[in-house]
Amino acid sequence: MRVGVLTGGGDCPGLNAVIRAVVRKGVNEHGFEFVGFRDGWRGPLEGVTMPLGIEQCRGILPRGGTILGSSRTNPFAIDDGVQRIKDNLAAAGVDALVAIGGEDTLGVATRLADLGVAVVGVPKTIDNDLSGTDFTFGFDTAVNIATEAIDRLHTTAESHHRVLVVEVMGRHAGWIALHAGIAGGASAVLIPEAPFDIEAVCAHVETRFRSEYAPIIVVSEGAVPADGTGMTLVSGEKDAFGHVRLGGIGDRLAQEIEQRTGKEARAVVLGHIQRGGTPSAFDRWLATRFGLQAIDAVADGEYGVMVALRGTSIVRVPLVEGTGELKLVSPAEYAEAQVFFG
Repeated sequence: MRVGVLTGGGDCPGLNAVIRAVVRKGVNEHGFEFVGFRDGWRGPLEGVTMPLGIEQCRGILPRGGTILGSSRTNPFAIDDGVQRIKDNLAAAGVDALVAIGGEDTLGVATRLADLGVAVVGVPKTIDNDLSGTDFTFGFDTAVNIATEAIDRLHTTAESHHRVLVVEVMGRHAGWIALHAGIAGGASAVLIPEAPFDIEAVCAHVETRFRSEYAPIIVVSEGAVPADGTGMTLVSGEKDAFGHVRLGGIGDRLAQEIEQRTGKEARAVVLGHIQRGGTPSAFDRWLATRFGLQAIDAVADGEYGVMVALRGTSIVRVPLVEGTGELKLVSPAEYAEAQVFFG
């Protein structure tokens, strides 16, 4: 049996660990052959491949990024894209496909599975916003990076008596901001699920300074003011999946705080630092387990499924269960954390 592997969407720590686990178990226990598709769905769409075997997977466990490359290619936005994928999979002798990605990549996999393509999904995103799984790999590393940044910013904020606004990733879900904000002892956390009142934020800043404490405010890139002005965009141009490019809420918020309170405020945008570098031990462990279970699903001929973490067990769920809706921070979870902010 010949199995194709691809990684799509934004890169994150742990992708190589999945590839390694899929290939090593697939070769050693199931006797499979593998082919790597380059740059997400562009690979099977254009027939761009690379050799993928145990030799290519040596030494990649601690490496960030992906040896296969990635892109945000959407074959359903291209005329005859689906047929081209089917033709190229057949031409490469591929019997089944392991697709590693987030909402968009696995959304494509879900639709292809409905059209008869033998595909198994592995959930990946630093945003941790895929339903069907308790955690996605990449999230733990991103939270650790953001937490370390917050720890370092506390001392400089206190030294200069200024407000520091830390912008983290999170288009629709505030999991990184919430977890890193609690772990880093932030003064406030603003997330997309709960539009914020700028007047309340400024009042909070004033309160913190009266207690002789320089506030740290963590904000998701997708957080929005309650006044209805909407998300802050870097560009209104949409990608292949219809997403605009977010960014700038940190600067916008810092400017508002400084103008309204008279307190010096600076913004720090962590951006792609959260995606890069060595994966944490948890993400290596989770990504490896996902990979091992994904190739077993292929061996069992169980397609149209996604591997998922439920408690401490790895289970298989329908792909549509992982991509049907985003997993957001609930009002109760956000309210529970408010005791630490203030």
